[in-house]
Amino acid sequence: MGERHTADALTAAVVAGLAVPELPLGTAVVTTYPRHPLALAGQALTVQAATGNRLTLGIGPGHRRQVEGALGMKVDRPARHTREYLLALMPLLRGEAVEFSGEFHHVSGRILTPGAEPPPVLLAALGPVMLRTAGELADGTVTVWTGVRTIATHVVPAITAAADAAGRPAPRIVVNLPIAVTDDPAGARSWIAEHFGAFRHVPAYRALFEREGASGPEGVVIAGDEHHVERELRRFADAGTTEINAVQFGSQEQISRTLEILGDLNRSG
Repeated sequence: MGERHTADALTAAVVAGLAVPELPLGTAVVTTYPRHPLALAGQALTVQAATGNRLTLGIGPGHRRQVEGALGMKVDRPARHTREYLLALMPLLRGEAVEFSGEFHHVSGRILTPGAEPPPVLLAALGPVMLRTAGELADGTVTVWTGVRTIATHVVPAITAAADAAGRPAPRIVVNLPIAVTDDPAGARSWIAEHFGAFRHVPAYRALFEREGASGPEGVVIAGDEHHVERELRRFADAGTTEINAVQFGSQEQISRTLEILGDLNRSG
């Protein structure tokens, strides 16, 4: 579940979880700036208790335009802000009492939610500092607009080295990408450029596109026939991706065709 101005991601996860038993649930991502760690821990553990512990909690600081423009909050050293947030959040999710006082966060309390297990936590991390933090303190990372070259040469080496140094298990690496099974890949890429082209101007994403050799989001989406999509997804797996969150788009026919091949691949491994 993405965080949108139209719905709350964690509430939507509960609704989906209650409607579809055994469905894995996740957020990609919940923005940390407007949520105190105690508040987010309480909400996430409530989702866990309500859904039988099926949540993966994806979090991230958000983008400056979103946080400062929409929320009226000051973005100051987001990497440090995120590190402190995780230092408080992770023990709270384990039900531990936390007394934490940092530069940005002050936390004193404990969350006890019967029936709730601590959810895995993925950090939206693109730059080297955030990837180190994800490997050291979280259970992995969740990315967006990230091509296979960037996964193989940047994301996987950085987060894995950090996890190894911290003595943590191999991190989960979840990739969010628009995927379309189509006979008109150029048209699909044009649709992405029209609807999401503004992301090329976001500094963090622009760095990803440059690393990938792409001019914008249309250059990293997966679009083509069934064989092409399968081949590209296997390239991501070979690069170290543990999970793909496929974002379908386009006509209903295109979405149905995409879901069919994704279902076949998911069942076959």
